[in-house]
Amino acid sequence: MLLDQPQDVQAAAAAAPDAGRRPFGALIRAYVRLTKPRIIELLLITTLPVMFLAQGGLPPLWTTLATLFGGILSAGGANALNCYIDRDIDAKMRRTRRRPLPMVQVTPRETLIFGTVLSALSTLWLAAVVNLISGALSLLAILFYVFVYSLVLKRRTTQNVVWGGIAGCMPVLIGWSAITGGLSPTPFVLFLVVFFWTPPHTWALAMRYREDYALAEVPMLPVVAGERTVLRQCLAYSWATVLASLALWPVAGTTLFYPIVAAVLGAAVLAEAYRLLLRLRRGHTGPALQPMRFFHLSNTYLALLFLAVAIDPLLS
Repeated sequence: MLLDQPQDVQAAAAAAPDAGRRPFGALIRAYVRLTKPRIIELLLITTLPVMFLAQGGLPPLWTTLATLFGGILSAGGANALNCYIDRDIDAKMRRTRRRPLPMVQVTPRETLIFGTVLSALSTLWLAAVVNLISGALSLLAILFYVFVYSLVLKRRTTQNVVWGGIAGCMPVLIGWSAITGGLSPTPFVLFLVVFFWTPPHTWALAMRYREDYALAEVPMLPVVAGERTVLRQCLAYSWATVLASLALWPVAGTTLFYPIVAAVLGAAVLAEAYRLLLRLRRGHTGPALQPMRFFHLSNTYLALLFLAVAIDPLLS
């Protein structure tokens, strides 16, 4: 109901009858925001370096561009469908209430059509232009994100981002298969890196917006468990992430450059995870814990780690 929503959302909803007179530029910006560009950037960061690794150097330009374009369509479609599914809880949360649907910049029907079209186009593009395996993996990622994570896991279990994160791991497999036409143990090592990295990264954000998730009745771990439990889980998954990243060295046969970079980056992430636990023991709670420091550091960690993945085959 309108009375349950923030004033800015109420005002946007009241203006809904004027939707037919929406400025074209504003409408385009709204559609772009439905795709969640920042998440797309993160997925591309994990796709492109794997293509360098699979090629053993610079991958073919056309294959690279075709794969990245298909990945943008795939992620954008899945994200738009997620916006459609989560439109009710997005309107309740400070972090998401200014998204296009809560602000009535687009309609649910338009969002559903937009997400479905992008998802279909991405699958057809990758299957026809890259290869069938890449297209199938893209479709699997979309279906998993929409039906398993968004519709089943997110509102029912604290394990939502653990298993739901599998969809975000698929780009490394897509990037590898785009170059090699198949799969091998190497991309699955990087799959595990992203899989273990996702929960602590997301839980740090959820600690910052705990009240939002509680209001929306989304059972993120920081909502249903104490801070000590959450931080211990973050530390455990961070250790798993670092160990998985180091496993790439023997599996892929990288040069010494990669494990050295992975070890340094891993040490930084683990130090920040331990710092959070230390601050908790000293009596800091809530925002005073500064969980967003870990969140931003983990973003930097993943970007630099995959940059090392791309650079290493060039050195060899």
